[in-house]
Amino acid sequence: MLEKILIPQIYLPIIYVSVAIIVNTLCKKIIRTIINAKERSLEKGSYNYKKTETLKVLLNNFIKYIIAIFTFLAILTVYGIDVSSVLAGLGIAGVLLGLALQDFAKDIIAGIGIVLENQYAIGDVVTIGEFTGEVIFLGLKTTRIKSWDGKVKIIANHNIDEIINYNMTNSVAIVDFGVSYESNIQRVEKVLKQLAEELTESLPDLKGEVQVLGIEKLENSAIVYRMIAPTKSLAHYNVQRIMRKEIKECLEKAKIKIPYPQIEVHHGN
Repeated sequence: MLEKILIPQIYLPIIYVSVAIIVNTLCKKIIRTIINAKERSLEKGSYNYKKTETLKVLLNNFIKYIIAIFTFLAILTVYGIDVSSVLAGLGIAGVLLGLALQDFAKDIIAGIGIVLENQYAIGDVVTIGEFTGEVIFLGLKTTRIKSWDGKVKIIANHNIDEIINYNMTNSVAIVDFGVSYESNIQRVEKVLKQLAEELTESLPDLKGEVQVLGIEKLENSAIVYRMIAPTKSLAHYNVQRIMRKEIKECLEKAKIKIPYPQIEVHHGN
């Protein structure tokens, strides 16, 4: 009789955990199937695509926590702890209210809010506080951001209050450069407009035409021109590098002088 009582108590927790793992795996497969079906109609790398990827991670985490809680409660009953009376006494609303006062529940609520309000998604580049980097993980409890130098910062979701998201709009590549005061302005602008047309056809990640805005300012030793190019989000860094190289080569080919700082000295009699 003793063996019949002890055997279930020994093996029931293992069975509960095994069932929980199986249920969690099945739920993840179902979520993956549904999300993947939706992603087929979206452009890979687009904001909506990244949003669905983030939603997939969030749902998986949510289900994992729910299954873990119910499994834990089931295991408690194996050892004679009456959790039903506790839940019945407090009520579901009371349990949720009690949890909401804890940091863990605050993190969950904040994580859901981040996704529902489209604040950021996995793959976005953001600044939270004084830390800037790419979002590599968004869970119910924490967000992980990886900086350019490889540092990973883990932030509790309820501590995130101010966010700068660089992926919500297109970027603009801005290049300022100088030509000498001896240069013929009409010829310079003609050369630059022709270059702008060529760059519009060749530059990667553009979201519009390359434009010559004209003279930006008059420096001590140079007439400063400005060219701009609308680009995909955060692609402006690479586009600016290419534009600077092409501008220098174009001006040299056209024999338009690019000045450097110099001092003019006058000798008195």
